[in-house]
Amino acid sequence: MTKPILEVLKLNKSFQVKSDKTLFKKPKPVHILNDISFELLEGETLSIVGESGCGKTTLGRCIVRGVSASSGSVVYHAEDKKAVDYLKLDRKGIKAYRKDIQMIFQDPYSSLSPRMNVFDIIAEPLIANFKLSKDEVEAKVTEIAEKTGLNVGYLKRYPHAFSGGQRQRIAIARALITQPRLIVCDEAVSALDVSIQAQIINLLKDLQEQYKITYIFISHDLSIVQNISDRVAVMHLGRIVELASTESLFGHPQHPYTEALMSAVPQPNPEFKKERIILEGEVPNPANPPSGCHFHPRCAYKTEKCIQEVPELREVGYNHFAACHYAEKLQLRGVPIESAELQVN
Repeated sequence: MTKPILEVLKLNKSFQVKSDKTLFKKPKPVHILNDISFELLEGETLSIVGESGCGKTTLGRCIVRGVSASSGSVVYHAEDKKAVDYLKLDRKGIKAYRKDIQMIFQDPYSSLSPRMNVFDIIAEPLIANFKLSKDEVEAKVTEIAEKTGLNVGYLKRYPHAFSGGQRQRIAIARALITQPRLIVCDEAVSALDVSIQAQIINLLKDLQEQYKITYIFISHDLSIVQNISDRVAVMHLGRIVELASTESLFGHPQHPYTEALMSAVPQPNPEFKKERIILEGEVPNPANPPSGCHFHPRCAYKTEKCIQEVPELREVGYNHFAACHYAEKLQLRGVPIESAELQVN
C-alpha cells in the first residue's frame, strides 16, 4: 500500500478584519479554512477544486508555510527522517525540509522577479539549500531547463522577454531544481492559452513520472482536473464537502454542490445534451456564514436538518467521502468520464 507523504489534520485559518469603518471596533475573525483534514499519498495528484473564495489558495499556502495557519497540523513524512509537523518547525528547522516542498504560483508574470535573469531565478533555491560549486550549479540549471523545454541559450535573459507559457516553464524549473517530493500547483495553467495549458499539463505529468513527484493541484477548471488527478477534493466556504477518486467523483458525485459544479463542465461533443444547474442566490459571506450546512441557502435538496445541523465529512462509499446529511439517498448527476476528458495528448 502506498504510504502517505503528507497528513493535514484539522487545519484552520482565520484573518482578522474590521467589521465596519469604525476605527474603535474590535477586529472580527473571518474563518477561511475550517477543520481541513486529508491524507496525501506518495506519487499521487490530489486536486482541490471549488468556487473563487472557497479557500483553495489559502490551503496551499498554509501547507507550504506561505501563510501561517491558525491551528492544526501538517505532518510531513520525510524520506530519510521521522515524520514532523511542518507547521511547528522554527526558521532553522524548516530549512532542512524546504527543498522537499515547493510551490508553482498562479500568475507567471508576477511570480518571477523582473530584476533577476532566468538563470538566477532557477538557481536561487539551489544556492539557498545546497552547498555547490559554480560549475555544479550551472550544470543542474542547464539540465532542468532542458527538461522543462526552455532554450538554454536564453537563460541570461529577463522574464519580460518571455511569453506566459515560457514564464510558467521557468516557474516549474525553479520548483523542480531542488528535486522536491511534493509540489503545490496553485492554478498553474489558468492564466495560459488552452494550447499552452495542454503543453504544461503534459509536462507536469511527464515530470511526475520521471521524478516521482506528488502534486497538490489547485484549480477551478474541472476538465483539466479530470485529466490530471488521481483524487479530487471539493471545497466550499473553507470546508471540504467531498473527497473521492476522480472516476468516482465525476461519475457518481455525492454532494449537491459537486453536482452543480459538474453541470458547468463544457462538453466537446455538440450532440451531448445535459441540463445546467443554476445555483440561485449569492455565495455566502465567510464573515457571516449561514447556520448548519453552509451550502443550504443554494441547495435544491435542503431540509430543516440541513439548516440546523452541520454535516460531517463521512465515508458514503468506498474511499468516497461527502459532507451531506442525505448523500446516500440523493440520485445526483455526474459527468460521463469520456465526455469530460480534456484531450491533451
